[in-house]
Amino acid sequence: MGKVKGFMEFQREVPADRAPLERIKDWKEFHLKMSDEALQSQGARCMDCGTPFCHTGIMLGGMTTGCPIHNLIPEWNDDVYRGFWRDAYDRLMKTNNFPEFTGRVCPAPCEGSCVLGIIEPPVTIKNIECDIIEHAFAEGFVVPKKIEHRTGKRVAVVGSGPAGLACADQLNKAGHSVTVFERDDRCGGLLMYGIPNMKLDKQAVVQRRIDIMEEEGVVFMPNTEVGSSSCPAEKLLEDFDAAVLCTGSTVPRDLDAEGRRESGGIHFAMDFLRSSTKALLGDSQPVLSAEGKNVVVIGGGDTGTDCVATSLRQGCKSVVQLEIMPKPALERTGDNPWPQWPKTFKVDYGQEEAAVLQGEDPRRYSMMTRKFIADEGGNLKALQVSQVEWVKKDGRFIPQPVAGSEESIPAELVLLAMGFAGPEAALAEQLGVACDERSNIKASEKQYLTSRKKVFAAGDARRGQSLVVWAIQEGRGAARECDRFLMGETSLP
Repeated sequence: MGKVKGFMEFQREVPADRAPLERIKDWKEFHLKMSDEALQSQGARCMDCGTPFCHTGIMLGGMTTGCPIHNLIPEWNDDVYRGFWRDAYDRLMKTNNFPEFTGRVCPAPCEGSCVLGIIEPPVTIKNIECDIIEHAFAEGFVVPKKIEHRTGKRVAVVGSGPAGLACADQLNKAGHSVTVFERDDRCGGLLMYGIPNMKLDKQAVVQRRIDIMEEEGVVFMPNTEVGSSSCPAEKLLEDFDAAVLCTGSTVPRDLDAEGRRESGGIHFAMDFLRSSTKALLGDSQPVLSAEGKNVVVIGGGDTGTDCVATSLRQGCKSVVQLEIMPKPALERTGDNPWPQWPKTFKVDYGQEEAAVLQGEDPRRYSMMTRKFIADEGGNLKALQVSQVEWVKKDGRFIPQPVAGSEESIPAELVLLAMGFAGPEAALAEQLGVACDERSNIKASEKQYLTSRKKVFAAGDARRGQSLVVWAIQEGRGAARECDRFLMGETSLP
């Protein structure tokens, strides 16, 4: 695959980004496009490695290794190198319903397990994937497909995030009549309201795909909460031959600290990001705004980064990001060998922007929030924090405050970006489906069937908080097993 010794001839290149001081003035995507010739050179670096770990899609060391949807990466890298863009698109769509999403927001575990990455910087798989699909849209390869045969079976998909959309897309291709229920005012779930526009454009990318699915026959029902008085869960099972629960993991982890947790100014990250996106789409002014405030983001990961970047664009006074974990190493350590995901220090777009604007990286590592400090009116004015050291106790590492390291950080807005504890319980309770010890809906990874007949579950609601690419894989798997349940057999991959 690729050019013989191409990995020796060409260096890894990624698209240039718009300058930080320029891009924080708007909400547009910040990656610039590479030329087709440059992309072909990057495709040439794929090294015919014989055993391409890039599409293994397994868990090693508790982390994703390779592509969970098993993208045919060496094949479409070779097609791009040779300029066969239509062939590259056809191969890409065999495994991925939405490469325009993963090509933008996936952390690219495929690159972390690239064989070339053992000795050189890995192939730029994620960028090539994104350009293949955008090239396909530009060339008119992506058109709504007419479903020639309908089975007469009706399926309800609850939730329109990446798992729900992938499930609906696959079931529709199998000929079933699919209705997607979404409680929010717009469909897309996490893709619409959980990821900022500068990473994933809502109209030009997310809505574009939903419009195609509608033209292909999928029915979307926004503003419809399954389990509410207007849409009882049991009625859903009466009206449909099967239902797939793709509601996501939406219960945010809270912070147990002294002081008034209810103080004005302490909010969950997703509430903040949702408010910002709704305002950008013209619905209202931001309900939660960072303008003119000292902002503290508690938690790392993509959501923490998105909160930093959004706060800067809203005109915050300052932004600090607290992470309880130590600062990662610059290179792989002995307990983090290839092909595991490299747990190394990275600077994402939000931190880069904050560093340019404020003069330093906003992240502070090994920091624990001890107390919320409010003013006389009950509004947040500061956090009391301290450094921590990780001590092994009863076989586990736990954070212990370092004596004398306490300090106060000004904060009128605190955003909690510490992940999610599981799905909301109400729908599972109404349907009487069993949940596991982590509160996720209980369903096997092979069958996706819950404890109740004709009810399936997929995505974060089943496996817990995870990546968009895992959600797509889950949605595809649930669609396959739902089709088998309905028809006695299935041809879905």
